[in-house]
Amino acid sequence: MHRLSLSSRLALLFAACTAVVSLFAGVLFDRASEAHFIELDQQQLETRLIGLRRALQDIQPAQRDARLADELSRQADLSLRITSGDGQHWYDSSAKIPKNLPLQPGVSTISTDGTDYRVLRASLYPDTADSPQLTLLLDITHHQHFLQRMQRLIWLTMGLSALATALLGAWAARSGLRPLRRMSAVARGISAQSLNARLPETQMPPELAELAHSFNAMLVRLDDSFQRLSAFSADIAHELRTPLSNLLTHTQVTLTRPRPLEDYREALHSNLEELQWMAQLVNDMLYLAKADHGLLVPKREALELADESDALLEFFAPLAEDAGIELSRDGQARIDGDRGMLRRALSNLLDNALRFTPAEGYVRLSIADQASVVRVCVENSGEGISAQWLPRLFDRFYRADPARQEGSSEHAGLGLAITQSIVRAHGGQIHCESEAGVTRFVIELPRT
Repeated sequence: MHRLSLSSRLALLFAACTAVVSLFAGVLFDRASEAHFIELDQQQLETRLIGLRRALQDIQPAQRDARLADELSRQADLSLRITSGDGQHWYDSSAKIPKNLPLQPGVSTISTDGTDYRVLRASLYPDTADSPQLTLLLDITHHQHFLQRMQRLIWLTMGLSALATALLGAWAARSGLRPLRRMSAVARGISAQSLNARLPETQMPPELAELAHSFNAMLVRLDDSFQRLSAFSADIAHELRTPLSNLLTHTQVTLTRPRPLEDYREALHSNLEELQWMAQLVNDMLYLAKADHGLLVPKREALELADESDALLEFFAPLAEDAGIELSRDGQARIDGDRGMLRRALSNLLDNALRFTPAEGYVRLSIADQASVVRVCVENSGEGISAQWLPRLFDRFYRADPARQEGSSEHAGLGLAITQSIVRAHGGQIHCESEAGVTRFVIELPRT
């Protein structure tokens, strides 16, 4: 089924609302006009009734007809019927008076032979039980014709108003929805090469300004994600190019001429190191891909962070001793988490800290059990990290050290990205602070 456009829906809605309002107003006016005419007719009939009672008071029967004719001659559209108390006809002022008239007292409306009457039936002598009955008939055909013309005018006005409102509504809706068409045009023009297009938020109506802001924010996120994805692809190619080139070159050189068995064994061992590094790189990338798709689900077991940290410090102690770096730990806390994943995250941070801490420096791991979170800090002395690099420290393949921008078989720039994924999988956050010769990586994990 063909769906109506938003402009058409608004136009039809405007037309329907106008028709309902016009109909309601017309019905009210019609009812008010009819009630007004009834009130006027009732007042006129009651006035004539008083005059007739006065005229017939103490009058001789021989003079009755002449007196009634004189009274009724003053109003041509008024007729009179007089009946006795037992219902016998005494007097009809006109031969056109209908035979069957209402018997109940008061005002009523009848229609006969194309003529409409307002009828008032009352006693000639109100205080007498068997008093003759007066029935006054007022011809109101012209009133009814007026009300019928009014009804036709109401329907005509309602139709024309609905049509005019539909046309004006369609124009107004089309004009009002112009910003949406502009957004649609921008959306159609978006591609991988034009993610920098933006909507002019200041020119949008207040109702669409928030939508335009959200749309622009989405484009910013898409642009940033696409740039990161492009950089990620380039970084992967860059990281794999060096080991592959080494493997190819080493293998080609080895095969240029016959060599002793020991040379071939040494070449294979050298190639094995490069292949192991490439395998580790691929495993790390798969690990991050699982984290991106929410497949990195940590096991939950009670852990003493002090014990886990001491075990890692014991592992890194020989390396720190050789480099003349002081290792220390303070504080303790208990948390539910995955032992292997948390050890990997802390190991990555400690490895980074040791690599960038000068001799006679220190690496300190501190644990603080706070009200709502467990705070773990890995702090090291040495040259700080520039503020311009801090926002990208956790990007994949990103290295803040300019001396390590080329591919390496030791560090591919995935350690901090993996650490961030592990922390987020545990529902925590991680950030870096660097100032006054001290660099500090802070992990905040939900408290058990």
